[in-house]
Amino acid sequence: MKTSYWVFAACLAANTLGFADEFSPIEINDQELAELRGRYVMPGRIISFGVVMSSTWRNASGDLIGASTSMQLQAATVKPQFYVSTIKQTGHGGMSKSGSGNVSGGAALNTSRGITQVTRAAGDGNSSNNNIAINVKEASTAPALVPSQGQALIAGQTVTGSNAAGSVAVSATGGGVQVAITANNNQGSSLQQVAQGGLLQNTRLLGSSNVVNNMTQLNVVLNNNGLGGGVLDGNLSQLAALRTLGY
Repeated sequence: MKTSYWVFAACLAANTLGFADEFSPIEINDQELAELRGRYVMPGRIISFGVVMSSTWRNASGDLIGASTSMQLQAATVKPQFYVSTIKQTGHGGMSKSGSGNVSGGAALNTSRGITQVTRAAGDGNSSNNNIAINVKEASTAPALVPSQGQALIAGQTVTGSNAAGSVAVSATGGGVQVAITANNNQGSSLQQVAQGGLLQNTRLLGSSNVVNNMTQLNVVLNNNGLGGGVLDGNLSQLAALRTLGY
C-alpha cells in the first residue's frame, strides 16, 4: 500500500485525538435498537429459517396436554406456513387437588414488546420452564425441507385439543402464532406467542405439583459461500493490517 496513504491515515488519527475530549456516548433507545436488529446480516446470506414452538402442561396425576407448531422457510418457499400437532398423554389416573391459589394483575403482559418471560405461582411443588434457543449454522446449501407434520394453521382458525389435564388452543393472531393452555381443576394457565416482533412466555400456577414447559427455538442457516468470495476477506485483511500501527 502507498506510503502517502499511511501518512494521510496518521494525520487523520492525530486530528481525531483532538476531539476525543468532546466526544460523549449517545444512548440508543429500545425503538432505535429494534430497527437495527438483524441489519448486519448481508442480503441473501440467510438460506433457511425455521421456528419451532412447544408448550406442555403436566398435572399432579401425570396427565399431559400441549401442542407443538413449526415453520420452515427457504428461497423456494412460496408461502410461510405453520403446522400444528397437539400433544396428549394419560397419567396414572389419580385426581389432582383443586387449585386454591389466586394470581392477580398481569394484563399488560399481553402488550409487552421484545422478549417477556414470566412465571407467577400461588401453589406448591410446581415446576415452570420458559426457554428460548437460537441455533445459527453455516452451510453451502439449504438443508432438506422437513416433511410437514400436523395440521396447517390458517389465519382466523384455531386448532384445539383437550384431555384430563386441560385444553390447548393454537391460533394465528397478531401476525404470529399463539399457544394457550388452560389446565383443568383450577390449576392455572400458560400462554406462549410469537407476534409483532416480540416473544411472550407467561405461566400462571394456581394449584400444586404441576410441570409446565414453554420452548421457542429459532433455526437459521447462513450461506458460507455467498457475497463475492474474496471481497469481504480483502476488506478484513486491510483492517487487520492496521493493528501493527496501533489502531
